[in-house]
Amino acid sequence: MTGQERVSTGNPQADEILGGGFPANSINIVMGQPGTGKSVFAEQIVFKNAGEGRPILYLATLSEPLAKMVGYLQRFAFFDEEKIGKSVLFEDIGPQLVEGGIGALLACVEKAIQATAPKIIVIDSFRALHDLSLSALELRKVLYELTGLLTAFRTTVFLVGEYTEEDARRLPEFAVADGIVQFLRNPLSTRDERFLRVLKLRGSGYLEGLHAFRIGAGGLEIFPRLVSPELPETYTILEERAATGIEGLDPLLGGGLWRGSTTLVAGPTGAGKTTAGLQFVLEGVRKGEACVYANFQENPMQLARALRGLGADVEEAKRRGLHLMYESPVELQVDRLIVSLFRRMKSAQIRRVVIDAVGELINAASDPQRLHDYLYALVQHFTVRGVTSMLVVETTGTGPESLFSADSIGGRFSYMSDNIIVLSTASRRLAIVKARASAHDLQAHEMEITSHGLRIKVGADATQSSLASAG
Repeated sequence: MTGQERVSTGNPQADEILGGGFPANSINIVMGQPGTGKSVFAEQIVFKNAGEGRPILYLATLSEPLAKMVGYLQRFAFFDEEKIGKSVLFEDIGPQLVEGGIGALLACVEKAIQATAPKIIVIDSFRALHDLSLSALELRKVLYELTGLLTAFRTTVFLVGEYTEEDARRLPEFAVADGIVQFLRNPLSTRDERFLRVLKLRGSGYLEGLHAFRIGAGGLEIFPRLVSPELPETYTILEERAATGIEGLDPLLGGGLWRGSTTLVAGPTGAGKTTAGLQFVLEGVRKGEACVYANFQENPMQLARALRGLGADVEEAKRRGLHLMYESPVELQVDRLIVSLFRRMKSAQIRRVVIDAVGELINAASDPQRLHDYLYALVQHFTVRGVTSMLVVETTGTGPESLFSADSIGGRFSYMSDNIIVLSTASRRLAIVKARASAHDLQAHEMEITSHGLRIKVGADATQSSLASAG
């Protein structure tokens, strides 16, 4: 709702997903299995909103001991010891619940409201209260009275619990909740993927789907799912070409690459794909354009050596706008990388991007369709922002036809590319398979890799080379 007061999560990305934060005076469920990050999320909300005025109350039920919870909290940067006992009040109501049953919850909450008038109340774990309930009827009665009490007092409530998706379908607290946020963990062989998603946010718009995050010293670092940009009804088409930096290639493309286009550069190992990508970003730097080279194969030292091999001063290139992003393929987390790349693109006014190589992203993705959607959305953002990009793809076949087979990497991503350039090692040739809206050359051309990078042989140069080979 327009103008509705919001409660910040303490995380700008989470607030973005929630359309500005949680609506004030709402009842929300934060659900997830143990270790998914739900309690850290709730605690981050607590310390973000603690300050002058009404305090915040954190009620621990039958989960972990309060001393252990606070001790763990001290590891995070958002923790502020000076707020404990003043604007942040922790209370263990486990003993009262064990003695008086679930009905004791009402007495504890009412007493706390009368004593401290909290603006936010967190109950962790609310799911544990089901173990104290003698019947479903008793639980519903307590929940009804608790909802009425909290609504009348006008406080924002977070019920944290180890709920499952089946619980969400049958337990009564989900019916009265205004908001539901789910935390998930997907264990992989070398790492765990963590996601959050909003299942419900009454009266508010929010960003649907799974949003990756990781837990660090600052709390939750969240990477909102990248969605395709809204295209304006009318916009100016950039009638401008971007030089590739590869000698002899631009004339074959009709003058270079259209600004804002995406080019798929494909070929087997050793064909010169990385060299082509580096030439492309170095040409951009020479023209005063900020560029990103995202790489998952060569480590930073190997990449620096390759840049120096092309005659570039690495530190000078960085000062002039070259951004190098490296992620080990072992630790590569696709959501984090794509969103980090997108943020870099916006903050540094990036004009050129190279992703080397798409195959590593596919190997790291636990959900191929999710990766496809991410890359498609990213390419659309490139187009809208006038960013010229290259996607490097390694092929295993010997000819261009292998690139477009149904199960090949290139086949899955070629349709979203404006241009496709195929490099081969057998005869050191380059072919422009596709160049949208360009009168491109249709022949395969000889090329060579020199100390200055890739070079296309044309005219008499190519004829002389062919005669030498024949002889």
